[in-house]
Amino acid sequence: MTFRASVLTLYPEMFPGALGLSLAGRALERGDWSLEAVQIREFASDRHRTVDDTPAGGGAGMVMRADILAKAIDHVSPPGDQRPRLLMSPRGRPLAQERVRELAAGAGALIVCGRFEGVDQRVIEARGLEEVSIGDYILSGGEPAALVLLDAVVRLLPGVMGNEASGSEESFEGGLLEHPHYTRPQEWERRAIPEVLVSGNHGKIAEWRRAEAEKLTRERRPDLLAATQPVRK
Repeated sequence: MTFRASVLTLYPEMFPGALGLSLAGRALERGDWSLEAVQIREFASDRHRTVDDTPAGGGAGMVMRADILAKAIDHVSPPGDQRPRLLMSPRGRPLAQERVRELAAGAGALIVCGRFEGVDQRVIEARGLEEVSIGDYILSGGEPAALVLLDAVVRLLPGVMGNEASGSEESFEGGLLEHPHYTRPQEWERRAIPEVLVSGNHGKIAEWRRAEAEKLTRERRPDLLAATQPVRK
């Protein structure tokens, strides 16, 4: 089964972008996944191909129209398409590794890239769009966020990473940030690789990595540790 990604955007030329390079790019060439970027303006009916209008109730900026966007969604994702419909939005649920793995295990995704002040709420509700955020900040549009989401998903598809263990031994897997990494030379600018890592004692190495991962998580993301602690009654 090939992971099939469809992106609705006002700037299809932004795709595949970085996804056409490195691991994701080679996987795209092999057919491990597919990507189509669809111009939302193609579904507008006026000669100016207008996709937005002023917000109801007043206010700054413009809002993407429900009727135009619904036509685009229905064309790309007709009845029977089981792929989740995602809307990249700063008010969405934060994207987490667990959700990334769920998406990678599926048939693909329809991704809507918003612009302007946002998208008419009626199309979000009527077409079952799942709002997804990649962080607590505002972008000019959903395209960079869609690229981030797809990069996170594609690298987990079977055969994309050379070493499958790479996907399970990294940050956010197991609720911890990843431990520090070292490689040759053994000493650089008077800084040596920790002795335990060159000891050959795999049990001690595993203990050290776990302890370092917990330490980093405690210092930088205590919220992750709190989320994995059992609830005491």
